[in-house]
Amino acid sequence: MRTPWTKTLLYVLLTICAALVLYPVLYTFFMAVMTPEDASAYPPHIIPQSIDLSNFTEVFDIVPIGSFIGNTFLVAGLTMLGQLITASMAAYAFAKMQFKGKNLIFSMFVATMMIPWEVTMIPNYLTIRSWGWLDSYQGLTVPFLATAFGTFLLRQFFMQLPKELFEAAKIDGCGHIRYFISHVLPLSRPALGTLAIYSFLNMYNSYLWPLLVTNTPEMRTVQIGISMLEFQESTAWNLVFAGTALVILPSLLLLVFGLKQLVRGMAAGALKG
Repeated sequence: MRTPWTKTLLYVLLTICAALVLYPVLYTFFMAVMTPEDASAYPPHIIPQSIDLSNFTEVFDIVPIGSFIGNTFLVAGLTMLGQLITASMAAYAFAKMQFKGKNLIFSMFVATMMIPWEVTMIPNYLTIRSWGWLDSYQGLTVPFLATAFGTFLLRQFFMQLPKELFEAAKIDGCGHIRYFISHVLPLSRPALGTLAIYSFLNMYNSYLWPLLVTNTPEMRTVQIGISMLEFQESTAWNLVFAGTALVILPSLLLLVFGLKQLVRGMAAGALKG
């Protein structure tokens, strides 16, 4: 049984850990509203001495940050939609349909999760280049429209659905397609929401692949656009952090409002193997 002192110590430790995790994010927003003098001061100021909101408007004057954010939302949205479609259909086949070699195929499918992305990056790049998809939305999205992780997550959730539900639907004349659309998908909203949030954030924060396949500023994403705020001669760190704050704000809002759904879906998909 925990004593009041033990609980107090635990809360203090958790508060310290939370502060350490949140400090880089808070410091980013503090730096984003600092004046150039405060941002370049040594030792650096932890809290801004004065607030300068013009940093955000100046970022839009230096780089087309609005275009970068639009490209990123479009690419992340298309990737999220593609993964939801392909992963849900593949997961249903592995969970509810019977065919020869199902377990072997699924094992091979899941085994691809152990292959590092760096191993497949060059073959994917050569394929995209041979198809003439460099500097295009197809090149940014098509290699990520299918995901072994999403298929595994949804399959684990689909397997928890009672067999009696499928048998009752089959008696009523439902085939696999109708049962999948009318019953499985509505009941799987927690897992689908989890996959949607995960895939969107993963693609939103992608840096290396967009750097490889895009060449013009019109196709750049925000992660690459932020680096354009750094100059070799001198760097205004208040502007860099202002751009960073604009970039991370949408992902932070999505994570805050979708955290409960994310945790619930992860827990639900981990209950049955």
